[in-house]
Amino acid sequence: MLDQHRKFERFKALHERTFVIPNPWDAGSARLLASLGFEALATTSAGYAFSRGRLDSFASLERHEILDNAAEIVSATTLPVSADLEDGFGAEPETCAETILLACEIGLVGGSIEDATGDPTTPIYDFSHAIERVRAAAETARNLPFLLTARAENFLWDRPDLDDTIRRLQAFADAGADVLYAPGLPDLDAIRTVCAAVDKPVNVVMGLKGPNFSIKELSEAGVRRVSVGGSFARAALGALMRAAEEVKATGTFTYAGDALPASVVAKVMSSAKRRERE
Repeated sequence: MLDQHRKFERFKALHERTFVIPNPWDAGSARLLASLGFEALATTSAGYAFSRGRLDSFASLERHEILDNAAEIVSATTLPVSADLEDGFGAEPETCAETILLACEIGLVGGSIEDATGDPTTPIYDFSHAIERVRAAAETARNLPFLLTARAENFLWDRPDLDDTIRRLQAFADAGADVLYAPGLPDLDAIRTVCAAVDKPVNVVMGLKGPNFSIKELSEAGVRRVSVGGSFARAALGALMRAAEEVKATGTFTYAGDALPASVVAKVMSSAKRRERE
């Protein structure tokens, strides 16, 4: 637990400036990203779902699966790890609180709870209920080495209401969330407006469809944390598909020229093994 507290303090301190938190989907991708010098990692429910041959959805991913995957990533490196905890895996505030406790028990030092319901007919929890869910999670996190991120999902569910998104983020901050996150914001002006309207660090995701902005632009807009969601996993799948299509269509293997050399893979994985023995 002492080591977990140290990781938590490192993770918390990162939010005093702009940093990138990439999203591995398994132990191997976590070790590769750690070898490149990133300072923290975040899980991705989308990347994990793809690796299991499933869609990223509430219906196809269960809490124990997400936490088992997160535990593998936590064990793979010495970096602080935050987790994509979906909607907390239940509508009730008590379930969100329980999810935070379970997440901390496996070594996570952060995680996000979103206000999406998973029901297309009513995709977003009503305002008061969404706040109660965040409050319950925050009250649990307050006594743990755990940084809580609260997500307002309007823009991912065809509800492009910036005013309501800001109202929710402000309320989540008041309820105890440490970091705020509104995925899918349409442009830099919207990002800048959100950052100016709240008093907690803001996470923005890049690599999804729509406009992309540089770290410099995001930092100047007030963003403190930049994640990539499932986009690294999709980039890896894209490389796999292009390689397979070349072999199938032409019978050639030029893709190997862009493949990560076996020596590099061996170095990354063997150095991780040495850390484990130490």
